[in-house]
Order: sequence, then structure tokens, then C-alpha cells
Amino acid sequence: MADVTVRATPNGPYVVQGPIELLDTAGNPYKLDKESLALCRCGHSGNKPFCDGTHSKIGFQATETVADRKE
Repeated sequence: MADVTVRATPNGPYVVQGPIELLDTAGNPYKLDKESLALCRCGHSGNKPFCDGTHSKIGFQATETVADRKE
């Protein structure tokens, strides 16, 4: 299995690192030129799904821990 990590940054984006394949809603691949990207977590990026730094301008406050999944 490929080594891909997703890390939530403090009050910022999800940083995804590793050999990534990003698909749109139709299943078409999005061309990536690197093995690291930042995905918007605040919902206000003008370049979704990628982070454009808007979180810092709007004062986005994120939960700092990942909650346990309830199944």
C-alpha cells in the first residue's frame, strides 16, 4: 500500500502527502505536479478544493483533535 498521510494543521488546511490521485466528481483525474497538497478545511477558499490561505483572513478555528468514529 502506498504511504499517503493526511494531517490536519492548526486552524488551517488538511495537508496530504504521498503519491496522490485526486479525482473529480465524475471520476476524472486532476493533474497534480507534486506529491503534497493542501485541501481547504474552512470552506471559504476561492480555489476549492485547494487551500488558498483564506482561513487565516477569516479567523477559522478548528477542532485540534480528531474525534473517535462512532459506528
